[in-house]
Amino acid sequence: MTGTSFTTRHIGPDGAELERILALVGAASLDDLATQVVPAGILDSPDDNGLDALPPAASEHEALAELAELAAQNTVATSMIGLGYYDTLTPPVLVRNILENPAWYTAYTPYQPEISQGRLEALLNFQTMVSDLTGMEIAGASMLDEATAAAEAMTLLRRAGKSKSPRFVVDVDVFPQTAAVIATRAEPLGIEVVSADLSQGLPDGEFFGVLAQTPAASGRIVDCAAIIDSAHERGALVAIGADLLAMTLITPPGELGADVCFGTTQRFGVPMGFGGPHAGYLAVHSKHARQLPGRLVGVSKDVDGNLAYRLSLQTREQHIRREKATSNICTAQVLLAIIAAMYASYHGADGLRDIARRVHGHAQRIGAALGDSLVHAEYFDTVLARVPGRGPAVVAAAKDRGVNLRLVDDDHVAVACDEATTDTHVDAVLEAFAVDAVPSGASRIASRSSEFLTHPAFNRYRTETAMMRYLRTLADKDIALDRSMIPLGSCTMKLNAAAEMEAITWPTISRLHPFAPAADVRGMRTIISTLEDWLVAITGYDRVSVQPNAGSQGEYAGLLAIREYHRSRGDLDRTVCLIPSSAHGTNAASAVMAGMRVVVVACRDNGDVDVDDLRAKIDAHAGELAAIMITYPSTHGVFEHEIGDICAAVHDAGGQVYVDGANLNALVGVARPGRFGGDVSHLNLHKTFCIPHGGGGPGVGPIGVREHLAPFLPGHPLADELPGKLTISAAPYGSASILPITYAYIRMMGAAGLREATLTAIASANYIAARLRDSYPVLYTGAGDRVAHECIIDLRPLTKSTGVTIDDVAKRLADYGFHAPTMSFPVAGTLMIEPTESENLDEIDAFCDAMVAIRAEIAKVAAGEWTVDDNPMRGAPHTAECLVGEWDHAYDRLVAVYPNGLPSAGGRAKVWPGVRRIDGVYGDRNLVCSCPPVEAFA
Repeated sequence: MTGTSFTTRHIGPDGAELERILALVGAASLDDLATQVVPAGILDSPDDNGLDALPPAASEHEALAELAELAAQNTVATSMIGLGYYDTLTPPVLVRNILENPAWYTAYTPYQPEISQGRLEALLNFQTMVSDLTGMEIAGASMLDEATAAAEAMTLLRRAGKSKSPRFVVDVDVFPQTAAVIATRAEPLGIEVVSADLSQGLPDGEFFGVLAQTPAASGRIVDCAAIIDSAHERGALVAIGADLLAMTLITPPGELGADVCFGTTQRFGVPMGFGGPHAGYLAVHSKHARQLPGRLVGVSKDVDGNLAYRLSLQTREQHIRREKATSNICTAQVLLAIIAAMYASYHGADGLRDIARRVHGHAQRIGAALGDSLVHAEYFDTVLARVPGRGPAVVAAAKDRGVNLRLVDDDHVAVACDEATTDTHVDAVLEAFAVDAVPSGASRIASRSSEFLTHPAFNRYRTETAMMRYLRTLADKDIALDRSMIPLGSCTMKLNAAAEMEAITWPTISRLHPFAPAADVRGMRTIISTLEDWLVAITGYDRVSVQPNAGSQGEYAGLLAIREYHRSRGDLDRTVCLIPSSAHGTNAASAVMAGMRVVVVACRDNGDVDVDDLRAKIDAHAGELAAIMITYPSTHGVFEHEIGDICAAVHDAGGQVYVDGANLNALVGVARPGRFGGDVSHLNLHKTFCIPHGGGGPGVGPIGVREHLAPFLPGHPLADELPGKLTISAAPYGSASILPITYAYIRMMGAAGLREATLTAIASANYIAARLRDSYPVLYTGAGDRVAHECIIDLRPLTKSTGVTIDDVAKRLADYGFHAPTMSFPVAGTLMIEPTESENLDEIDAFCDAMVAIRAEIAKVAAGEWTVDDNPMRGAPHTAECLVGEWDHAYDRLVAVYPNGLPSAGGRAKVWPGVRRIDGVYGDRNLVCSCPPVEAFA
């Protein structure tokens, strides 16, 4: 390997800075710090940590060359398979300015809305696009994929309806992956799924809901009005899956009375990518707005009365509702939703109609040539042909011509057209069927009469110049990792290196259909299997599945594996899941979704799990104990020394141990959950393993399991190599196209680099704790007064004595040019700080200096120099507009907007918040979740 190693590019502190960090912390070396922080019973040595299975570290260019060689083993055929995945032409302006732009892909969830106005506006555009195209009133800020959206639609109908029936009717003509995810989700919740051919009417008996999609899996356009009217007459609610491109030509289900619409926005400029990531969608009418799972962007105002955006109705979210949650969705597919929304903005209504007509026109050419072989007369993009006994031969003939068709059975072949379909492709298909082209005639699609995408957001940006500037304007309103460290505890906002990101845009990865023939995807399969092997080595587990496409879905998959394991042994009564009171809300929500009953275990005053209470709960539920979910290091940012005893106590009682992998960034190369007691863990690849957060998604949450749980890993109806009975995500390998990011990270770091990254993150967190301890109490520490990779500082005493709140401190940090740490999690009134290994000492010191300076400002409030209602923290954040006009505050403007000092005098570069403090209550009371009219900006 030549040149500077990637490790030195990824890890922020250099040798001299690390010496200063360790000197303040009081450790002779990183290995010395490891022995001080990590319990001896679980600590791996540098020579025995499982990482000898990894290849030696590669340089950036070597890793990319290796990935390119693997990607070259894939065959990028013309994909006409369909089933919810379609080739699409991503406008280059969106590739360059969103997908390849760290201002967009390194941003975090917009929980600090004043410095997230750009991505919030883009998500509001997404919601407006979905609402307009489906004919619904409110859409969420995206779902994980189409099948997940369908499953969430099912549970929404159950909550919102009046029927007490457990039965849910699903049309036989929905996508098979959608039906599989619905079936997996339904069973633990006691929902009985009834499969029925809705073209023949509804089945007998009672049911709470009905689900169908149009166009259906076979391509036929479904008579949604008849289904909706019949279901409503019988007291059931209806969810319709709607193809958004088709909705530009077809009357949308929302206008026909559907209660819920769901689907995917993949074909709006987001490549297939062997299955993901893609933004699913879920839309409802206003009366069901508070039933929507996931995130919802709404319009509010700031303290000056200016229009502002924020996440609305956050008390619905699972992380707040915990075991009372109805969904465990805590993320969205923000980056992909933004691409889809900007695709709609760039094309506008007319452009989308033109694309849809071209797609339909190609399908019509094929349908006309098939003549009497055509199964359905009304279709949009997919035609189904009846070819008795000739199905395999037709598919093989098309394959010879570079086209992949879908073999339904020996007697039927389906052909799906998309934006990338050309006349040449159609000619190849007709040759494969051995039919001649004929005039296609007039379309039999019922034309949509309502307008859509009339808002200026979808009519202003048709030139590349306009779109480029719009995207830049939005990005300038946000703080992402390209501007500053984002010290969010539990979220691990580390470097997402350019070399890691490069492969995701290669056509040899991005244009693969998830159901392509195995021979076409040899390189992708190798990337996935190799990555799974590396994750096995890193975690100490025996098997890994990459199918779950979010951490929450990994939790769910892991708990289902535990549930199925107990059931396979006849232990049907094992349904109790023990969860410490400090746990993230997704833990409890996932347990309930997996059919378990949550029992909370207390924590001691020092933040550790109360082992005495744990043993009491185990004794009380011995015959019912299914599992414990425990985050390690703890959610409090501490290596608990009793982790071995906790695991042993649960195992002795016949339970399984779920180790939440949210904090794996403190374990890689140092300790392996599969070796210190875990039976299953999910791994957040979008945290520890460098897949970027993208403003709140994409994520990947694979699970690692011990061998006895391997039979219960996720399967898929269209992937015979995955034989499991449960399906978690729409695609067999989840968000496969971003797995090369993690592959590249591990490949370039190597065993020594991964361990060094972990210990540097721990050292930096202890450095911050040491620097801030005199200003703010550090709430929880472990042995030797150490923290793990994050620390919690307690503002509650200051709030009690001065009235200054964590909100005030968080908003004031924006004036200093920083994103706030995690607020009020896991303890209300605190800030949880995680520096990661990627930030150098200058940046860490700048953040600590800002926190110390804010503490001095709090002291002025305590001394009476400023009042609690008029001080720079309560007035924060301050916008550029604060520099002009009247000023009636007790502190001056320079203090307000340049607390670091002027840049010309050496102060930190200024980040200007887009708006001032947002009124959240106003936004919830006046719920507006689509683009406001132009007059609102006056």
